[in-house]
Amino acid sequence: MRAIVAYALHSRVMPELPVAPSASLPPSLILTLAFAATLVLGLLLKFWLASRQIRHVARHRSAVPAAFTQRITLEAHQKAADYTLVKARFSLLEMALGAAVLLSWTVLGGLDALNQWLLQALGSGMGQQLALLAAFVLISSLIDLPATLYQTFVVEQRFGFNQMTPRLWLGDLLKSTLIGALIGLPIAALILWLMGAAGSLWWLWAWAFWMGFNLLLMVVYPTFIAPLFNKFQPLEDESLKARVTALMQRCGFAAKGLFVMDGSRRSAHANAYFTGFGAAKRVVFYDTLLRQLSPSEVEAVLAHELGHFKHRHILRRMALLFALSLAGFALLGWLMAQEWFYSGLGVRPSLAMLVSGVPTASNDALALLLFLLVVPVFTVFLGPLFAGLSRRDEFQADAYAMAQADGADLASALLTLYQDNAATLTPDPVYVQFYYSHPPASARLARLPASTPSPA
Repeated sequence: MRAIVAYALHSRVMPELPVAPSASLPPSLILTLAFAATLVLGLLLKFWLASRQIRHVARHRSAVPAAFTQRITLEAHQKAADYTLVKARFSLLEMALGAAVLLSWTVLGGLDALNQWLLQALGSGMGQQLALLAAFVLISSLIDLPATLYQTFVVEQRFGFNQMTPRLWLGDLLKSTLIGALIGLPIAALILWLMGAAGSLWWLWAWAFWMGFNLLLMVVYPTFIAPLFNKFQPLEDESLKARVTALMQRCGFAAKGLFVMDGSRRSAHANAYFTGFGAAKRVVFYDTLLRQLSPSEVEAVLAHELGHFKHRHILRRMALLFALSLAGFALLGWLMAQEWFYSGLGVRPSLAMLVSGVPTASNDALALLLFLLVVPVFTVFLGPLFAGLSRRDEFQADAYAMAQADGADLASALLTLYQDNAATLTPDPVYVQFYYSHPPASARLARLPASTPSPA
């Protein structure tokens, strides 16, 4: 925004100067215009998709789709539709607020003002940079707080999913904040140090450290961090344990243990997942899942998850994450040396920004925050590609589950989970293509054997 104003004023002050045919807009103004245009286009696209979803779900609310009439009651179908509509309408407000906040941080000068204030209060150096990162996270969290509270204690409460008390919610917030500070600040300090001290290839060292940290976290999280928020008890149902153990042996999968998590303390939603890495892998069932599904259905759901490992979906996703992270760090390494990257996004870099073509340390936190803010804007149109790849993986995992367990049990389990989680059976097809990481119920169940009909 400042770049636009400066350019306009410059044109008005000296109108008599002819413009050479080869003249071009300054890079900072090009970035400002590109950022604003992409943000607006992305926001319009998201609004259009959300509006399609709202109209499509509302239009099909009055009748259960024919393929589900024997298992889903009209009351359950309408609850899922209403739940979807409430979340979709609230997302419109969140998207508008998010765009306004993003503009405020960038071209309207919010991040610049925060940085200048901290420079005056603390001077330049590592302390100021860490304070900038911490202040940004704190302010962003406070801005997001009302929406989080509304989703938990209004939306989820209204539809019977929220099980959290204000005391538990506050305890989770305090613990997550403390853990985030204890882990995040040292990580940030090391990356900032590498940015300033490791030379022109700092981004390669930082990427290697970041990937190593993520791998370590996969080992540490299930053992030391997750138990701070939930209780994990060994699976006590001997019949189910024998069934699950036999399935894993057939699939050649070894896990450190089978655990039940008290997910019902916070939500009525059900789930199961694998966590950990290497020898630390473990299988975790939500207690809500075990209450809602029969042992054979639990086996089928677990077989689906094992399908992801059999087809190496997890490894491929990790490799893709590593590649994208490497590209991101390399791009940041180049952008942070460009003055227009800062000025085009409403930030005044240090006056001593460039020393022999290398940015000074005082701009590193600014560059990191700006990069993290604007990358989602320019990559929003890649969403359908990654969603499509994920849906393909889900179909492959379903096919694997049918080979290792009863396909009818998997169909029955999925239908139960769709119903108990109030997932709409009639999403908009275009919305699905853009957002859904899992295929909708109709597409997924069409490939599975029909389950035995039973009243909902």
